[in-house]
Amino acid sequence: MKDEHHTDLEHSRIGSRLGSPVLFVVIYTTLASAIYFSLGVIAKHSLGLTPVIFGVAGLLFFLAAMTYTEGASLRRERSGASVFARHAFNEVVSFAVGWALLLDYVILIAVTALVSTDYLAAYWAPLGEGPQEVVLAIGLIAALVYRQIRGLRVGRARRVLYLVVADVVLQVALIVVGLFVFFSWDLLTAPIELGVTPSWSEAVFGLGVAMVVFTGLESASGLAGEVRVGRRGLRRLVSTSTLSVMIVYVGIALVALTAVPVVDGQTELGGTYLEAPVLGITRSFSTGWVADVTTYIVAAFASLTLLAAADSAMLGLSRQAYTMATSRQIPSRLGRLHPTRATPFVVIALGGLMAAALVIPQNLDFLTGIYAFGSLLALTVAHLSIVVLRYRDPDRPRPFRIPWSVSFRGGSLPIPAVIGFLTSLAVFASVFVLHDGARYVGTTWVVLGTIGYVVYRKTQGKPVMKQVTVPETALRYERREDEDEGEFGSILVPILGGSLDDDIVQTAGRLASDAYGEDFAREGATIEAVWILEVPMSLPIDAALPAEQLKKARAALARAKAIGEEYEDVVVATATVRARRIGEAVCEEARRRGVEVIIMAAEESSRIRGGALLGGRGRPGESAVGEVTKYVMAKAPCPVILTAPARDAPAPKVPAAPGEDVKPPGR
Repeated sequence: MKDEHHTDLEHSRIGSRLGSPVLFVVIYTTLASAIYFSLGVIAKHSLGLTPVIFGVAGLLFFLAAMTYTEGASLRRERSGASVFARHAFNEVVSFAVGWALLLDYVILIAVTALVSTDYLAAYWAPLGEGPQEVVLAIGLIAALVYRQIRGLRVGRARRVLYLVVADVVLQVALIVVGLFVFFSWDLLTAPIELGVTPSWSEAVFGLGVAMVVFTGLESASGLAGEVRVGRRGLRRLVSTSTLSVMIVYVGIALVALTAVPVVDGQTELGGTYLEAPVLGITRSFSTGWVADVTTYIVAAFASLTLLAAADSAMLGLSRQAYTMATSRQIPSRLGRLHPTRATPFVVIALGGLMAAALVIPQNLDFLTGIYAFGSLLALTVAHLSIVVLRYRDPDRPRPFRIPWSVSFRGGSLPIPAVIGFLTSLAVFASVFVLHDGARYVGTTWVVLGTIGYVVYRKTQGKPVMKQVTVPETALRYERREDEDEGEFGSILVPILGGSLDDDIVQTAGRLASDAYGEDFAREGATIEAVWILEVPMSLPIDAALPAEQLKKARAALARAKAIGEEYEDVVVATATVRARRIGEAVCEEARRRGVEVIIMAAEESSRIRGGALLGGRGRPGESAVGEVTKYVMAKAPCPVILTAPARDAPAPKVPAAPGEDVKPPGR
């Protein structure tokens, strides 16, 4: 069996006990950041209809949240629109969506870093203008890249939860106070002339920008397979995130458009305060000290929340690229994992470089338009995929099922997903027609990426339309040619002198050779076969050991070498190691040699009621493996594959003498 805790080091660093609070953090940081940077852009285009636009976006978010929740609950794997599309359509559609989302994540990182400098400018004005703004934004991106390569911890995500709660409280307080101080129905509605101020095209484009918040759902879906949230928790997640959107978005928009109203077809929210629109509210307070205090407080929380959103975006970027790399949609080298941190450091670094380049023009309106292109494309495909999967895979368990479905042509048609698909398709078409950046940059990105994908698949001899999976170990850091051979092995196999030694060496040989396909193969792959001599505490660690024990070790290692090297391009390196405890020695050797995986035999547990010889039963809930196996599973720095004997396994074989001609029992 495979130890699931170590199947993916990225998972083990994030943990498998995430719940709805962490998902809410991932979603809400994007929602909150969207208020801080999109309010000005939307107000610039939608003018007095901005509160209505945000209200419609909130309703569409509700539909999207249900779609993503059902999709993520279908399979225990990383999810999102590209994964939905893979199962509903084919690999080409999946790639196109995933490729567009990669650009979206990069843009979100750039936008949040850039806008955070404008809020920090509340403390020192030069930070929000000219070269200083660009340098600071790039510095923030560099710090983000460094932190992401080091790896996310659950503790850090939970600390962000406190920031999220505080930010919610702050925004609600700003809404309540703002409505009391600024709100005027006449001031809000008087400038509105439907179809003229704003024009219908501008209003629809504003709706497209407002829907960029859905990228948070993508990031949260990427955590599918690591969360433990029941049906009730999923429903609560949908309702709380939607309620947050409706209250905060509509409330802030009402306050903003009355604090900084539309005058002569324009509002300062889309001008002076374009990149820090919420500060337009705080600076509208008539009392000077109130305006200053609220400005400083909002600026601090806005900056922190925007950087937290950039963290979530980088998390989404790394997971999206990792999924695409393991699916052979992009070269595996782009998804390469860090040798010690197990994070996709290549794509994180590339994403940081792209984001840094995007902040240089300092054109927020241009970036949000392209961002809307990618998010709307993904949202449209996500809705349609869930509809298609209701018919293609109707019997698969769905812990969360979109309500309000009707029977149609022998299947269950989710009406909310249908409405979401038609609406997002219409808004996507409007953004495509009205925004030059979305039309040219977005289309060019997707088309060129798809061409590159087809060429890549063809040159690799892989089918274009079908899914191809690369084992996750193929993304582990590979040994450089100039590195010492003993430093970085490929597979560690502890030889214990039992009946399963032959089996585990054969398993290691198949994994290291081409028996599992070229994607898993390593040219000149090495199996590190290690016999661990357990030295009792009564002896010094370097004491002379009985000759019979050393002879047995040499014989077992010779047999392992003969069996392993029967496989093509496989080299078996053997060694004996002295240690006080076998489990600790296995983990230490794995760390020292930099192996990618440990393959070992699971010894049976000795905790058996009545004793093994009496046929006793294990205690309820007790582990079925012994202490060495449990220790290695818990402490190993890499994935662990265990080989367990059958109930009727034959008696252990006597290792062959050194030099005996040994052939593997089977290939």
